[in-house]
Amino acid sequence: MFKTLDDLIADRHGLAGKPVLVREDLNVPMHEGRVSDDTRLRAAMPTLAELADHGAKVLVLAHFGRPKGKVDPEYTLRPIAHALADVMGRPVGFLESPDRHAIDVLDPGSITVLENSRFFPGEEKNDPVLARQMAALGDFYVNDAFSAAHRAHVTTEGLAHLLPAFAGRQMEAELKALEAALGKPEHPVAAVVGGSKVSTKLDVLTNLVGKVDHLIIGGGMANTFLAARGVDVGKSLCEHDLADTANAIFDAADAAGCTVHLPYDVVVAREFGANVPCRTANVHEVEADEMILDVGAAAVEALSDVLKTCRTLVWNGPLGAFEYPPFDTATVALARTAAALTREGTLVSVAGGGDTVAALNHAGAADDFSFVSTAGGAFLEWMEGKELPGVKSLES
Repeated sequence: MFKTLDDLIADRHGLAGKPVLVREDLNVPMHEGRVSDDTRLRAAMPTLAELADHGAKVLVLAHFGRPKGKVDPEYTLRPIAHALADVMGRPVGFLESPDRHAIDVLDPGSITVLENSRFFPGEEKNDPVLARQMAALGDFYVNDAFSAAHRAHVTTEGLAHLLPAFAGRQMEAELKALEAALGKPEHPVAAVVGGSKVSTKLDVLTNLVGKVDHLIIGGGMANTFLAARGVDVGKSLCEHDLADTANAIFDAADAAGCTVHLPYDVVVAREFGANVPCRTANVHEVEADEMILDVGAAAVEALSDVLKTCRTLVWNGPLGAFEYPPFDTATVALARTAAALTREGTLVSVAGGGDTVAALNHAGAADDFSFVSTAGGAFLEWMEGKELPGVKSLES
């Protein structure tokens, strides 16, 4: 189990005037020197504000981009600190070269962003010397960046071994949601796994068949599974060389009592793009010059019926080429079904991954899911059943 801000705030010594190192994910998209999407900044607000309101000197640790262990003005966190101040509606300072003296003169209740942690060559190597130098800046360590928890870096893992370590509010919410989805879920459990290639989610699929009751496969990877079953998928994206792997996953699912759901009707087209001519066909009627770009309406209706029998859903990846209408139809329809079931209180729904978040936002369903994780690699590794260094290091 891990300690949270509740444990830190309840500490009998109090937080007033104490420097607290807080790892956040401020790796935000920029356009012409300005933050173009402040989602991650808003996610950081609850932890930073709560600590500052209790009088702590809040020192924000974060990375931005890939400066490769060198100081590079292109990747400075200074403009992101300004954007964080705008989002929070309170002053946020910035320290380019922090030392304990500079921190000692900060005001209690202040929030200060420290320069890009990846400017240090030892950050990504989890260098113990750098870890000790950073630990000397604070009295406590809070990790609020689940999205970076799959990295064993100084600011995500090393500091947790040198200072009293706690999970921030966003990290706490992520871990509780993930535990509800696959740790100790209420059955029946369904998993929707989409995306283009089986090869990128092989470990995910292998792990899930032993944990869920229904595995719904969509996106380009469904073509690989259909082909492994002898279906001619035309010129669809398909990893034919993974037929044996797909069949091994079918066998593992059968042994575990997991039902694998593949589309039996699909939307096909002869070219890839928005609003191109298309038709719905049985999977056995795909022509040689056609490609599968979405799940068909009949299959989506059947999948919706499956979700209505389930108590828990975990979702990663779209069912079709949702960026190009009308091949967003299946993803939108199933997402809205899941959202409605969640609103009714019959389904706990957890989703994650960049494309997944974009797809759910496109469907107008994200706000109704029980939890939507903005983490990419960390969410995927969690679905693979891997131990995340940034989480493991918080366990007491």
